[in-house]
Amino acid sequence: MRHHGAVPPPPEPPVPADAAALREVLADRILTVPNILSFARLLGVPVFLWLLLGPQWDVAAIVVLALAGISDYLDGKLARWLNQASRLGALLDPLADRLYIVSTLVAFVLREVIPLWVAALIIGRDLVLALCLPILRHYGYPPLSVHYLGKAATFNLLYAFPLLLLADGDGQVAEVAAPIAYAFTIWGVALYLWAGGLYLVQVVQLITAARAEPAR
Repeated sequence: MRHHGAVPPPPEPPVPADAAALREVLADRILTVPNILSFARLLGVPVFLWLLLGPQWDVAAIVVLALAGISDYLDGKLARWLNQASRLGALLDPLADRLYIVSTLVAFVLREVIPLWVAALIIGRDLVLALCLPILRHYGYPPLSVHYLGKAATFNLLYAFPLLLLADGDGQVAEVAAPIAYAFTIWGVALYLWAGGLYLVQVVQLITAARAEPAR
């Protein structure tokens, strides 16, 4: 006898119970290609600073800075292409950028390549944002992801720094490099402060939402 009615659908394939755990393992990996690049970039910071302040081998320092900029571009791309994003990589990438920027600013101020107030603006912005980290942690939020404006600002500054070294010399090369270096510096500082402002707005929004949650 035929029974009228809906035919039950075929059973769906079971979802692995450890899928979430697998994602956690992948997120916690340390020895990945992007992380190795970030570690190498961190190791280059003291070398870069020594080249600027010790023998003042500016060409070698520019090469180290250029390699750091290339690795900064590659580690994000490789993390997406190879599916190797990790929590450690999210911390190492901006840390390396900040260390290169701060070390360059310190060296440039000591060598009188840039005025102190330019370095104070950039370092002061980073200090303010660093103070936000324990506040976010208090409300249960992780560090916020790097904003695309922050990346653009970092790239502008990493282009500006070697050009500022060239502009600090004499001759036709310095004359050509000077206006380009100042343009990258102005845009880099402006975008850096703008990205910091957007970061602060996000922090305020998250804190406001967290405080309103118990009331609801």
